[in-house]
Amino acid sequence: MRLIALIDMDYFFVACEELRHPEIKSRPAVVGSDPKQGEGRGVVMTANYAARKFGLRSGMPIYLAYRIKKDAIYLPVDFDYYEEMSKKVMALVKTYADKFEQVSIDEAFIDISSRAKDYDAALEQMRKLKQEVKDKIGLPCSIGISTNKLVAKMASDDAKPDGIKLVKEDEAKEFLSKKPVGDLYGVGRKMRKVLEDFGYKSVGDLAKANPVVLVERFKSYGAELYNYANGRDESEVQENWEVKSIGRERTFERDTSDRYEITKAIREMSKEVGEEMKRQGFAFKVVTIKLRYSNFEENLKSRSLTHRSVDPEEIAQVATQLFDKYAETGEELRKVGVRVSNFAKYKGQKRMAEYA
Repeated sequence: MRLIALIDMDYFFVACEELRHPEIKSRPAVVGSDPKQGEGRGVVMTANYAARKFGLRSGMPIYLAYRIKKDAIYLPVDFDYYEEMSKKVMALVKTYADKFEQVSIDEAFIDISSRAKDYDAALEQMRKLKQEVKDKIGLPCSIGISTNKLVAKMASDDAKPDGIKLVKEDEAKEFLSKKPVGDLYGVGRKMRKVLEDFGYKSVGDLAKANPVVLVERFKSYGAELYNYANGRDESEVQENWEVKSIGRERTFERDTSDRYEITKAIREMSKEVGEEMKRQGFAFKVVTIKLRYSNFEENLKSRSLTHRSVDPEEIAQVATQLFDKYAETGEELRKVGVRVSNFAKYKGQKRMAEYA
């Protein structure tokens, strides 16, 4: 029997901050952009559960969070610190795994099939892991266990905060059936609306749909949706999860079309991206810029080099050229981003995951 667990760190960024600032525990706290007294332009990266009680949540505009809860604690993002804590957590998690797949800075799938002979043994092992993460590192996590990645992931969502949930194979379909269709793994906001418009309000509705109709409407994604809704997922825990890209984004204080201000931000981000790329041991070949306009429309443009590079100056040059070529004349920008991809190992350094 295959047994998969998903370890998901609870409110990770704020939980990390609580380790070095114990005085903020149990108080509403947010990690994200500077709210600037309700005029900030960034977003909430993570909110703890005390903050979520007031409606604060990840992805919310920071100005809105401040207006809802002015007296919450607002902390700046410290990616270096969070990455260091993540490495400690993942190193510990990996000791429990037959196969290990880190999917983000605070989540990892592990295959424990050969280490647990049955569901009870799997539950016992994951309780031990959970306690060890708490005792040795000081961070809370939630764990979902099942026979595939899909159900393990959704079980971990149910286990939050700071819990553990096991869903057996013959329980999976019933476990999923009453959930809103938007809760199904892989269904985003736009797809949720499309599915609801077709009458699929719950995962159970989708599970009972005609698979031929789903394929006609959504092509190969329709078959995937049908299988997921019925609790079927054959994907393996991938040992060699690799970095695909490294990037940074900058939200301006005010919408701007000032070329100097925009290219200055591009150069600063290019330097940060270059430093991160070198630290992780990569050379890049593709540079991408993202332009978000005042009306929230986005434009992504990329250029592939004829060679691989490790030079931050080259990132800045290409990104600036892309901006000059593709930016709308006189169009004000809300945000600009710089990203590099198509990596090769550089000087034999070990690859690490990107958490930008």
